[in-house]
Amino acid sequence: MRTRSERRDALMAGYTPLPGARDELMAADGSVRPHWGRFLAEWSALSRDELSQRFGLADRHVRDTGVSYRVHGDVDEHDPLAGERAWPLNHVPLVLTGAEWQVIAAGVAQRAKLLSGLLDDIYGSGDMVARGVLPASIITGSPDYLRPLQGAPGGAGLQLYAADLGRGPDGRWWVLGDRTQAPSGAGYALENRLALGRAFPDLFRTMNIERLAAFFQGFRAGLVSGSKRVEPRICLLTPGPLNESYFEQAYLARYLGFLLVEGGDLVMRDSRVHVRTIAGLKRADVIWRRIDGDFSDPLELNAASALGVAGLVHAVRAGNVHVANGLGSGVVEARALMGFMPALARQMLGEDLILPNVATWWCGQARERQIVLDRLDDMTVAPAFRSAGYGADFEPVLAGDLGDAERAALRARIAARGMDYVGQEVVRLSTMPVFQNGRLQPRPMTLRVFAAATPEGWKVMPGGFCRISDEPDARAVSMRSGVRSSDVWVMSDRPVEAVTLLPSSETISIRRMVGTLPSRAADNLFWLGRYLERTEATLRLVRALLCRLIDADDATPGRSDTLKRLANLLVAWGAAPGGKGQKPASQASNALHGLDHYGSALATVREARRTASVIRERLSIDAWRLFGDLERQVTLERGGPRSEGAAYEIADTALKSLAAFSGLSQENMVRGPGWRFLDIGRRIERGVATCRFARHFADAAVPGDGLDALLDLTDSQITYRSRYLLGASLQPVLDLVMLDPYNPRSAAFQIDRLDAEIAALPSLNDDGMLETPRRLALKLAAECRVAEASRLDRTSILLFEQLLMGLSSAIAERYFLQNSGPEGSRLTGIA
Repeated sequence: MRTRSERRDALMAGYTPLPGARDELMAADGSVRPHWGRFLAEWSALSRDELSQRFGLADRHVRDTGVSYRVHGDVDEHDPLAGERAWPLNHVPLVLTGAEWQVIAAGVAQRAKLLSGLLDDIYGSGDMVARGVLPASIITGSPDYLRPLQGAPGGAGLQLYAADLGRGPDGRWWVLGDRTQAPSGAGYALENRLALGRAFPDLFRTMNIERLAAFFQGFRAGLVSGSKRVEPRICLLTPGPLNESYFEQAYLARYLGFLLVEGGDLVMRDSRVHVRTIAGLKRADVIWRRIDGDFSDPLELNAASALGVAGLVHAVRAGNVHVANGLGSGVVEARALMGFMPALARQMLGEDLILPNVATWWCGQARERQIVLDRLDDMTVAPAFRSAGYGADFEPVLAGDLGDAERAALRARIAARGMDYVGQEVVRLSTMPVFQNGRLQPRPMTLRVFAAATPEGWKVMPGGFCRISDEPDARAVSMRSGVRSSDVWVMSDRPVEAVTLLPSSETISIRRMVGTLPSRAADNLFWLGRYLERTEATLRLVRALLCRLIDADDATPGRSDTLKRLANLLVAWGAAPGGKGQKPASQASNALHGLDHYGSALATVREARRTASVIRERLSIDAWRLFGDLERQVTLERGGPRSEGAAYEIADTALKSLAAFSGLSQENMVRGPGWRFLDIGRRIERGVATCRFARHFADAAVPGDGLDALLDLTDSQITYRSRYLLGASLQPVLDLVMLDPYNPRSAAFQIDRLDAEIAALPSLNDDGMLETPRRLALKLAAECRVAEASRLDRTSILLFEQLLMGLSSAIAERYFLQNSGPEGSRLTGIA
């Protein structure tokens, strides 16, 4: 067995810092920096197998919680999950001392204060332009300068700021970029912390690592202070599930207790913004936006936007809603401003910058443009504003790496329209260790640090997240290809106090129900219930069919007729191909694994997971994990088992996963509106499925084996055998599966539950009149209660099925958004 010293040597074997770059782990003389020594000492106490096990814990956390991101342009508007990539977690954190962090925190807070003041000046008095500190064209030429916000109170306020930092060879931290539009990454920083905290909890405690909860507590308090109400309704406005960082937005909404909304969920009334909910319009007091400012209002800003809220600018001007960050805040994110920041700091704060910029020359000025042209081969050229120069895909380039023709073309563009470009000094980034091929290796990194405006002033997150390049090139421009992310550990000299987001017992207001349920969330919960129940019905059909195929007793009377009816049900269900020559075993396999048919188990599971992905903030980690497990279970891997027995086991295992979700929803979900819509969706789909099962077997000519199949499909075999000593008979079977209110699988039971759940939903009017869904539920319940098994036939069962689908349509028309997005199109195909 290796000693701790030998393990450390093995970890460090071949670790060689990149030429010309400062390494975070190793000093210039080859020694390990003292604060990293503590980290390596703890790691060296673990064997390779123990390290692999710890890494596995972190990776499982990322997989089970669905931590993901999306690359810009890699989208499928019909499938929010397509193109999602697992979060690339680096298992080694960046370790910083408390002393060096104090410098970083002071510099970031100073810069946030400066940019906040500059925004107030730009949209207010304009002193910096009037005094010649800033050229007017650098403001008015920016696509992020929003003229309708000029003079609006809080129209460009800064609530959350992020700075991208790099450390140069001399050990100093430099600001590479400012993020003021809608800074992303704070949620990913929190997830990095949770993943590595799960892998190395003892190390986290013994090294006294600063915690992140206090930062989010301050940020939330800052948003609350921007409202005119004591208990405001705070919404996180997301571009939707196709956005690159949608997972983070849903995660932060759940973590902070905010309402996750899209533009279609919001509407203007009486100069105020309201949320469309199942109980009508509810006022939105604070909007934390994650969409670009010019996309926020198609009425006064970008008319082509489908993401914003018509009239939002008017509500801001009227002071009726607090938007964070302010709609016009993106103007100070421009690289063109970086060259003016030192002078602005002296003018506005009377201070020099604690964290300097990377040297920047804006080519909108003749002298600076000539400097860039003269030194072009030694510079990075970048767009001065969003989408300038080359177009939307233009990213910073090293001019010296371009070919002669490309460099000449770039020179000509700069000379012709210099205001679109900046030249920046090439920065050699510091490196940090990554664990690769069983040992540590250095890779270039940048650090994103966040600051939040709180009632006590600017508060900096004691950490952040690193973006780590997979390439050994230590030039800053190469970081656009970064493929890993790491947690940032800030060490304290003393034990760190645990902080929680929960309010103190003295200030908390007791409540037993959560806030309002947006109509879009109700829609998705309803359809999640339907898709899950539809999957269960398909799996039960597959299992019943395969069970009879596997059964060696082919002499069972009516067996061939039963197999034919079950196969026809799969075809009618849209789960399997029909036509002559189709074998039941092949149809069962298609119904289980196929994607060519919309009703297959795999297709409906993916629809369920897609629907769940847009309401992640309302689902537990356990529920999300079950969706992933279910999809893996019904996905046929290449070379996987194809026998009837193997397929039967797959269907049976998947049914157990669905039963586990049923247990979660029944035992763990609060009986609020969200649970009701999930349950209503399940009850409608189960009722429809039961009616269809019964219609296919409601025939006096059906043999006993067919009626047994119906009892299997409705999970009612045990109940029937306990009541009747003789074999399956048509009327008792139909009574049990259709009309028995005590059988949780019967149509009657579903109808009774629907009646109760719909009665508990809110009404828009207080006139005492029944709304359409309630009226239809009562009618359906009455029809079911007076029905008799002896009078049931295919026609009467079809009537129950049609009434259930009519009730589904009525619920959609009353409670859901119509034609407001991808979900709206589903409502036309309910039947």
